[in-house]
Amino acid sequence: MDSYTVDLRGKVAVVTGSGRGLGLAYACALARAGASVVVNDVDAEAAERAVKTITGAGGRAVAEVAAVGTGEAADRLVARAVEEFGRLDAMVTNAGILRDRVLWKMTDEDFDAVVTTHLRGTFTCARAAAVRLREQGEGGSLILVGSPAGQRGNFGQTNYAAAKAGIAAMVRTWSMELARAGITVNAIVPVAATAMTETIPAFAPYIEAMKEGQPLPDFLRKGEGFGTADDCAALVPFLASRFAREVTGQCVGIGGDRLALWSHPREAAVAYADGGWTPQTIAAAWHTSVGSAPETVGIPAPKIPGA
Repeated sequence: MDSYTVDLRGKVAVVTGSGRGLGLAYACALARAGASVVVNDVDAEAAERAVKTITGAGGRAVAEVAAVGTGEAADRLVARAVEEFGRLDAMVTNAGILRDRVLWKMTDEDFDAVVTTHLRGTFTCARAAAVRLREQGEGGSLILVGSPAGQRGNFGQTNYAAAKAGIAAMVRTWSMELARAGITVNAIVPVAATAMTETIPAFAPYIEAMKEGQPLPDFLRKGEGFGTADDCAALVPFLASRFAREVTGQCVGIGGDRLALWSHPREAAVAYADGGWTPQTIAAAWHTSVGSAPETVGIPAPKIPGA
């Protein structure tokens, strides 16, 4: 074991939405590092398959079937960790759903369902975990799952982008509130081949080739930071480990061969007017001062060679 080996033996983690996809990859990565894992999913069969995958590889895991969003569900997840393994050390809030619509077609139900699962589910699970971690008095980790959509916006994803942006804001807030208790709070911003990204036309042929055993090309793995779910999973055990005790309040991107730190929002340009601004002076100054280089919006289109 070298000096940088991530060893989570004796640690316990809950991973929401971990029956398949990225969540399963996170749970497996934690188990490989030695952590005991509470697998959570709304699909009981998927949750049990995930547990068998982990235990079959020599890890320790149990399933807790629940739809995140309510305080009751969050309390159940934390209680299951304590009942089965005696403690809690990390909460990974991965559970999520999509209900994509443009603004004028998005229903109240579309909006509420996504915000309840992603944003409220993150809040309730993080709160339940924080209560337990503070009672234990030994620190711990909240690892929240963000998205490029929450950092930059994405067409047709009002509900999802808003929830993920809220998660980034909660990271910053909770990192301050929980610092004295030694609890770190960070977001991971993963980019991977999943059921959602398979629908992106530019990526589709490369994902199909990957399924047939071909490696993803460098322009995707490096240029776009796009890879497999397992490529993203390494960040989770790191953030739950002793090596990340001083890492908090950050949004960290990972995908393919790329690891990145996202900036927090900051003033990009500033102008001043003696005595304050009027609508007229703003109009006169806008294009030659703060508005001369407006910020971009949306996730940049992938750069496909030869396209």
